[in-house]
Amino acid sequence: MFDIAATCLVVTALLAYLNHRFVGLPTTIGVMAISLVLSLAVIGLDLLGLDHGLREYEESFLRNIDFSEVLMQGMLSLLLFAGALHVDISTLNRYRWQVTALALGGTLASTALIGAAMYYLLPLVGLALPLTHCLVFGALISPTDPIAVIGILRSAGAPKTMEIVISGESLFNDGVGVVIFSLLLGVASSGAIPSAGVAMELLLREAGGGIAFGLVLGYGTFYMLKSIDQYQVEVLLTLAAVMGGYALASHLHVSGPLAMVVAGLMIGNGGRTHAMSDKTQRYVDMFWELMDEILNAVLFVLLGMEVLLIDLSSTLLLGGLLAVAVTLAARTATVGLPVFLGGSRLGLPRGSPAVLTWGGLRGGISVALALSIPSGVARDAILTMTYCVVVFSILVQGLTISHVVRKTACTPQT
Repeated sequence: MFDIAATCLVVTALLAYLNHRFVGLPTTIGVMAISLVLSLAVIGLDLLGLDHGLREYEESFLRNIDFSEVLMQGMLSLLLFAGALHVDISTLNRYRWQVTALALGGTLASTALIGAAMYYLLPLVGLALPLTHCLVFGALISPTDPIAVIGILRSAGAPKTMEIVISGESLFNDGVGVVIFSLLLGVASSGAIPSAGVAMELLLREAGGGIAFGLVLGYGTFYMLKSIDQYQVEVLLTLAAVMGGYALASHLHVSGPLAMVVAGLMIGNGGRTHAMSDKTQRYVDMFWELMDEILNAVLFVLLGMEVLLIDLSSTLLLGGLLAVAVTLAARTATVGLPVFLGGSRLGLPRGSPAVLTWGGLRGGISVALALSIPSGVARDAILTMTYCVVVFSILVQGLTISHVVRKTACTPQT
């Protein structure tokens, strides 16, 4: 395990250096792009018989890393907490209904739209999946990824209100999406369809329990931070709260992602104001910013390398292109159109429909969920479609979102 971690860090550091020195893209996009290009080059050399075992070695290395486990049980808690730590809760509170509608209603509607569209359209490209598996794909691809969204959006120069709304949506719809995905995957695996009451009970227990646990965890950490003034111990307390809290949430069968978001919001706002000295704030911020940057870079390098494990057959690639189009259309229908129709009543800047639609990036969480599906033909198809959407989302949408922000002239509506 140490060798794997060391290799990941060395590769990530080298690719980050190459990106900063020669390419100049935002770090997360740059390291993923370079990693993807190098992995595709390895595939090309293998097809020409010139790779001398390089592809076999890299695939063996990736198979020793359980990407789904590493992200969902390792990185995710740290990244969600780091993202929530710097969200202004007073601004988020002003847009609480918009964020709730996007995170809950938007995710549910998008899951249904994508699932239905893929069920009817996939046969046109030579693929056919059961409706339940199409809905599983809809559930894992509908939530926007806070890990991808927050870092890229900050570098795009979006207005603060837009950043808060998209960040808030992505932080909360992640937890909602994971619950919906788990429910639908259970249906697809067993064939037993739960009643609406059972489904709602599961959603409330997971999501509501996660929020409640996050409040308890956040308050307990806040109390300890307030009772001392020693930045080394306080940084350690925040780290312990995240790792220990996420593990405990799993044992309590409540949403760990939502718990981390709530705890991060509490500590980043009330904790920062009332429980930390200026010196402690500086060190806590520096620690979590570094943690966020390093883990993000490692995650996106692994995403680029994962192409070696993806089935790149022409039929599945056509399915992937179809998935990209359907996902964008569903995002437009469930987010862009309602925001456009809401107009100035929503209090969002002009140009918000376009920015919210194009800024709904997908990332590692979707790939991790796809990898957690049991082996089979459906898994291969879903994984390839997911990977195509994620690559398009990060490399195309991520690189052009700043242009969309400038083009739409995001200014307050009157």
